[in-house]
This record gives sequence, C-alpha cells and structure tokens, in this order.
Amino acid sequence: MKLNPAVKSFVSAFIILFVLYIGTGISLYIVPGANSDWAWPLASILVLGSDSGAMIIAITIFLLIIGGAIHILKETGLIEGVIQATVRRFKDRSFILMALLVLIFMSMGAFVGVFEEVVPLVPLMIILAKRMGWDDMTGLGISVLACGLGFAAAVSNPFTIGVAQKLAELPIFSGALLRFAVFISVYAILVSFLWMRIKKIKVDPHLDVEVESIIGMSVPKNAYVVFVALMGGMAVFIALSPFASVLRDLSLPFIALVFLISAVCVGMIVKRDLRWVGRHYFKGAVDMSPAILLILLATGIKHLMVEGRLLDIILDFMASNSGNLDSFVSIMLVFASVLGLNFFIGSGSAKAFILMPVIVPMMDLIGVSRQLGVLAFQFGDGFSNVLYPTNAVLLIALGISGVSYGKWLRFVIPIQAMMLVISIGWLWIAYQIGYGG
Repeated sequence: MKLNPAVKSFVSAFIILFVLYIGTGISLYIVPGANSDWAWPLASILVLGSDSGAMIIAITIFLLIIGGAIHILKETGLIEGVIQATVRRFKDRSFILMALLVLIFMSMGAFVGVFEEVVPLVPLMIILAKRMGWDDMTGLGISVLACGLGFAAAVSNPFTIGVAQKLAELPIFSGALLRFAVFISVYAILVSFLWMRIKKIKVDPHLDVEVESIIGMSVPKNAYVVFVALMGGMAVFIALSPFASVLRDLSLPFIALVFLISAVCVGMIVKRDLRWVGRHYFKGAVDMSPAILLILLATGIKHLMVEGRLLDIILDFMASNSGNLDSFVSIMLVFASVLGLNFFIGSGSAKAFILMPVIVPMMDLIGVSRQLGVLAFQFGDGFSNVLYPTNAVLLIALGISGVSYGKWLRFVIPIQAMMLVISIGWLWIAYQIGYGG
C-alpha cells in the first residue's frame, strides 16, 4: 500500500526522533556523571510537568486551532483565490515575487523573532510555488527556510538577541549595524540559492486534485475583505510585538484567534452553514494532531538532557577548557557548543538562560567583548533550526507539506554549508574589528 506523502513524512520524522530519544536515554548509562536514576522512558510525558510544559501545551493548542482554520479557508476556495490573484499579478515577474517573499519571511525572523508562527503560512506558500511553476521545496524555501535563516541572522530578534544581551548586561539591540550587514549577506545568498533552483527545476504549473474541486467556487468579495482586514491586523500586531513584552507573550494565542475568527467568518459567508464549518474545522484539527506526538518526542529529548545531567556535563566542559585556548578559538568553542546544543534544545531563549551565564565569564576571562559572545551564540542557535530533525517546527512544516526529512536534508545541506562558512567569516571579521569593545 502506497502511503500518503504527509503520512510518509510523519512516519519518517517519528522514526528519526524515536531513535534519537532512545539513543539519548542509553547515553545516560554510558556518559560518566550522567543521571539515569529516574523514569527517563517517560520523559516525553514528564516534560509536560516541567517549566516548559505550559509552552508545549500552548503550541499544541495553537497547531490544532490553526489546522482547523486553514482547512476551512482552503475548502471555501478563499486561499486559492488569493493565490491565483498573486500569480496573475507576478506571472512575468517571478524573481521579484520570490525575492519579496524571502525578504518578508526573513524579516519576520530577524526583526520580530517569528518562527513557530510561520507554520500556518507554509502550505499556502507551497500552493503558491506550484502555481508559479516552481516546486514544493521552493515553497518551503521561501517560507520556513527564509524565516529560519532570518531568525539566525537576527537584527532585533527579542528571543535570542534581546534575551542574550539582557543576560550579558548589554544595551538591548546594541551592535545592530554589523548584524544588519549579516542579514543582508544571508539574504543575498538565499535569494541566489532559490533563484538558481527555480531556473534549474522549472515545472509546469498544475493543480492538485483537491484544489481542482474548489477552484471554480465563487467566493463573495466581502469574504476577502474580512480575511484581508484580519490578516492586516495580525501583521500590525506582529510588527509591534518586539517593542512590548506583553505582546510577545500573547503572539501565539492572538495569531490562533485571528485565524479562527477568519475561518469561521469566511466559512459562514461562503457556506452559511455552521455545521459545515464545524465539520471541516474538526477534520483540519484531526489532520494536524499527529504533530503533537512529534512535539512531545522532540521536547522529551531536551528533558532527558536536562534531567539526566548531560547538559551540565557539556557546560562544565566548556567552562573548564576555555581558559587554556586562544581567544578566537574560545569564540569558536562557544559557537560550536551552541550549535551542538541546538540539536537537543530548540528554544533560543531557553538556551540563552542556560548558556549566557557560562559564556559571559568566558568572554571576560579571555578579554573579548560580551557582544561578540552574543554574536557567537546567535549564529550557533539559529541556522541549524532548519537542519536538525529534533526541531518540532521544522518537522511539522515538513509533515503538513508531505515532504520527507531525507528530501529536505538533500535540499538544505548546500545552503547550510554556506551558512557555516559565513558564520565563521563574520565571527572572524567581528573579532578583528573589536566588535562591541
């Protein structure tokens, strides 16, 4: 029996995470000093009672609401109508559209710190990519990849730069000029990478069977007005969130609420049947529910690292070896350590609270500015978010797009190699010019 692409993607992601989960559990018995004296096989359940439990539950509810809302919007034909209008407008200007979308998604990550919130837009960008004659990987590239790289090439990301600088006792968002130069360089590389792919893998625009059944559906203009107005309000909210902590804390529930209201309003305008809206909402939420298992496995691995003292062992190694190394080598140790820990702990702000108390005295000890330590942390934290299979957001994006992790890995490895080179290059430049000194 041939599996549905989305099911196949979920199965492959589940297998990868399960193997990593078991491997991390086994390491508790092998690594000297690790703590295996607890019920580690239940880590994916016990994590719900940890400090991260509330956020995990919030993300789970967010995904279920978004799943139901997106399904309603697709079934009414509104999403396809918006995409078709975009295709008609940019039919002969595909480079401009691609470059503009990459800039928007990168800016969301770099200036606002959006990453999880991009999930609802991924399927829309994949449909748009197919209508433009691109492919599903390009759709993922202009959305989740662009947002992830923007998150790493951050200029004012409150969840990485903001938290790390606060912990390092630096002025919030100071040193932004060099980070803006980093953003421009990463943007140029990503646009070039995607444009070469578009030129190389140009496919004929086609419609999915599911879309063909609704393409001819007439959607009233007032449905579009409601949708655009609500999405505009959401965009304003997201743009203002870096400047107010209360807005950042409410970003997930607010986005979920906007999508829910949009779906219900559009569904009622088009169908005028609350039972139809409820039925299709439920189906969309059920289709999204397997993502919960992936989230629990991924966060369970982090819980194993913390409760099993594996994280403490890594931090002790960093602290004990930094004083014997050359200054730039110590900076590279910070970069490599954060890069490695990002495999297990995806949250940038969580890593900042864990690592900055170690990084700050290291920078003071070797006579390097704390600002450079923050930059090394930023690079180590971000770029690999769109590489590691332990990142739940990435796996959810792949799952709803029906792309296997193996296919994604082949697509993303070349640009990840470029990001590794550019990270080291910018750290070297920053070190040479005395950045933040």
